[in-house]
Amino acid sequence: MGSLENTNKPHAVCIPYPAQGHINPMLKLAKILYSRGFHITFVNTEFNHRRLLKSRGPDALNGFPSFRFETIPDGLPYSDADATQDVPSLCYSTSHNCLAPFKKLLHKLNQQSESSDVPPVTCIVSDGVMSFTVDAAEELGLPVVLFWTPSACGFMSYLHYSHLIEKGLVPLKEMSQISDGYMDSVVNWIPGMKDMRLRDIPSFIRTTDINDVMLNYILGECSRAPRASAIVMNTFDDLENDILKSFSCVLSPPVYSIGPLQLLLNQVEDNVELKSLAANLWKEEPECLDWLETKEPNSVVYVNFGSITTMTNEQLVEFAWGLANSRKPFLWVIRPDLVGGDTAVVPAEFVTETKDRGLLASWCPQEQVLKHSAVGGFLTHNGWNSTLESICGGVPMLCWPFFAEQQTNCRYCCTEWGIGMEIEGDVKRDGVEDLVRELMDGPKGKEMRIKATEWKTLANQSVQGPNPTSCKNLNDVISKFLLSARNDN
Repeated sequence: MGSLENTNKPHAVCIPYPAQGHINPMLKLAKILYSRGFHITFVNTEFNHRRLLKSRGPDALNGFPSFRFETIPDGLPYSDADATQDVPSLCYSTSHNCLAPFKKLLHKLNQQSESSDVPPVTCIVSDGVMSFTVDAAEELGLPVVLFWTPSACGFMSYLHYSHLIEKGLVPLKEMSQISDGYMDSVVNWIPGMKDMRLRDIPSFIRTTDINDVMLNYILGECSRAPRASAIVMNTFDDLENDILKSFSCVLSPPVYSIGPLQLLLNQVEDNVELKSLAANLWKEEPECLDWLETKEPNSVVYVNFGSITTMTNEQLVEFAWGLANSRKPFLWVIRPDLVGGDTAVVPAEFVTETKDRGLLASWCPQEQVLKHSAVGGFLTHNGWNSTLESICGGVPMLCWPFFAEQQTNCRYCCTEWGIGMEIEGDVKRDGVEDLVRELMDGPKGKEMRIKATEWKTLANQSVQGPNPTSCKNLNDVISKFLLSARNDN
């Protein structure tokens, strides 16, 4: 590709929040934009860049002249740990320390455009919770599209944190309110959402401190959302229609559903270059797929609690024996840092008991696993990526939400979409066993599998049906906002 042609490309700087669950969807969106002719600069933190090189190899990010990786510091002390950083510390640090290095990077990129084939920056695509980027965009007169990576129901809930405070519902008067029935109070005034309880609102409200780091972080990020050129979300109209329509009552920039991004990406990823671009911070074990090939259709329980969830060793043991006692084949992803403050180790007796029907892995290619015909159920933390990937695979869920908007996603899976059952209260092996059996063989499980298949069909139609709303929305975002600076010239 000649340098003149390259310098005429639109140049999108894409910056995710520095955690696996945010990097993955942002990379999908960046790859789609790349396939549409954009030059991409993908910005990781220095910490995550080191982890990426460790998991992918030193040459994994080379060889893409129009898709380049850059780094900025996250402001935290140096660490070589192979684990997600402490979330409150990372949120505080990125919101207070990343604007100056980000502006410096933009300046460097624009300087490069004067002497190389890197085109000048024409737009910014930023994670919704890295909204310091709005300040940089306004300073340079660039359009900025905020990509809020939660579900629409999660994002709408976050936008109403300030109203919960105004109404005196948050912060809590005392922590005992979490378990004394107070969290069952109904919140029925959030637009597009009905019969929500306080326990279904993203978990950062569960504090007695008005100065709580996470509470104030969300308030700050939401307060900058109205300054975006547009907001995009990895969801689709049929799934969250009432909420998506209600954003116009709450926000001034338009909100577009452009998901599921994995299905949009499938349409363009025949390109070998695109397929080789990945950003897994843990090394994947593709042997999982070979193991699944040996199993009957819909027979395997897939268990993965995501990249951030932690649990106690007691909870790990209860999950282990619940799975073992269900007598169902299972594939269980256990990160080394899954148990808070300790190394995750399941009992030796459990390994012996399940050696013929269970497979333990430290990380795996989850999208491919959930699309595999052998997988019949998903025990999940209900992070939005996992939830949406399960929907795309037509796989019903057993839900154990950990934090953030996972509680909101769980509520919708179980009560609105009919594709989930929640593990409530303390984790006990008997309860896990019963729910796994119901998920895989029971009448409720069969009913959920039918609903999950229906949602899978609708997800596919959103990107390639007779009215592919997500494709149309993405085209609008590109033409009206990401190319607007070039169109104005």
